[in-house]
Amino acid sequence: MAEQILTYKGHPLMRKDNLIYYGSMADKYIVMLQVLETKSTTLGDSELELASKVSVQLQLTDPSVRARDRVVKKSEKDGFYTALDVGCVWLERALASK
Repeated sequence: MAEQILTYKGHPLMRKDNLIYYGSMADKYIVMLQVLETKSTTLGDSELELASKVSVQLQLTDPSVRARDRVVKKSEKDGFYTALDVGCVWLERALASK
């Protein structure tokens, strides 16, 4: 069975614990989303953890640049979709301005 990669608006999404990377390392920029806070909500008989505060960073993928200097833009948003939407706009604009 082939491995499936989750994409959003044509760019891959990769998750490791509370970090979500949006974009390709082959491109000049990626977006890193970090879930800072969650809240519990009940859906039917099950309880879900939803992201309530998310950090968004537009980063350079150049490995020769120090980690601290890779951050181009950053912000904190309420809710995962809002953070992903902002990150998507930042990434599209950054990649278009090559």
